[in-house]
Amino acid sequence: MPKYTNPNQRGRNAELSTVGEALSQLLDTYQLKAKYEQTQLIQSWERLMGHPVARRTDKIYVSNRVLYVKLSSAPLKQELNMSRSKILAKFLQEFGEAIVEDVVFL
Repeated sequence: MPKYTNPNQRGRNAELSTVGEALSQLLDTYQLKAKYEQTQLIQSWERLMGHPVARRTDKIYVSNRVLYVKLSSAPLKQELNMSRSKILAKFLQEFGEAIVEDVVFL
């Protein structure tokens, strides 16, 4: 008698895959891709924005697809507010998709 298989359950894939493909499948399966990409964005803040901006950054976090950045310099905050669209374009260029919809400087 044949063994019952659940049509919704995915079986193991006999084909070889790269570590990147396996990681991507894992993130998709557990619906962690968005959180992973947001963490990547936060980790690359200094590289993308430069050391002087990163040095004046106190806290960075993402909530509801909005990146919140707490800065210790009021003039820098004003300057970054004026160039918000350029910053979002830089994120889009770096990651290839819109990870966050807006940036708020606190």
